[in-house]
Amino acid sequence: MKFTIFRQAFFIASALTASAAPAAERDLPPRLDSYIERAADIAVQQPGPHEGDGTTTAYPFFERAAGFDIVFRQRALHPGASIGEHTNDKDEIYYIVSGQGELTLDGKRSKVVSGDAILTRNGSRHGLRQTGSQDLTIIVVYRRKR
Repeated sequence: MKFTIFRQAFFIASALTASAAPAAERDLPPRLDSYIERAADIAVQQPGPHEGDGTTTAYPFFERAAGFDIVFRQRALHPGASIGEHTNDKDEIYYIVSGQGELTLDGKRSKVVSGDAILTRNGSRHGLRQTGSQDLTIIVVYRRKR
C-alpha cells in the first residue's frame, strides 16, 4: 500500500513538473493526435529573431505535431524589440493581434496596427519593430520546408 501511494505521488509530481516546463525545454515525442495547446505551457523567452533587438516571447504552437507542415506561431515583441530585416525563403503571413509597430517591406516603411495582415512573399525583404507603449503581438504562419 505504501509503495502504491509513493508511486502515484511520484507520477503526479513528474507530470506536474513536465507540464510546467516550456515545450522547448521538454524532450517530448511528436504527437500524432488532435489536441489543444495552451500558450502558458509553451511560452519561450527569446531575443528578437533574425538578429533583431530586445526580448520577445514566442509561442510555438503545434511544434510537436508529427507530419504537420504548417508553422503557426504567436510572438510578443516587448517594448523596443524587433524582428531583424531579412530576406524570405518562403511565403509568410504576419497578423497583428495587438499593439503597433513599424514594418519595413522591400525598403518601404509602414505603420501596422491590430487587425493588419501582412503577406511577405518568397524573395521579399522585411523586418518589424515594436513601437508604442504595449507589446506588439503577432501571429506568424508559413509552410514548413521539408
